[in-house]
Amino acid sequence: MAGVPRVARTPPKHPALRRLGTQIRTVRLERGFSQEALADTAGIARSYMSGIERGVRNFSVLHLLKISRALRVGVADLFVVK
Repeated sequence: MAGVPRVARTPPKHPALRRLGTQIRTVRLERGFSQEALADTAGIARSYMSGIERGVRNFSVLHLLKISRALRVGVADLFVVK
């Protein structure tokens, strides 16, 4: 029985999520973490971390806290003010 083919859907990237993901990536690189090392240290799946940095994941405050702890920065340091 053939079903309806599934179409891969890319979630919309909200500008705020893109900026936050870019800032997380910037701080991660400044701290010398690979994406995989940060994900492991924060207890987050590497593929999920990739989605966060690309701005396609609308992640929880708890994930944000885990990331800030792993990077040893305050949560406010992950937000870009323009």
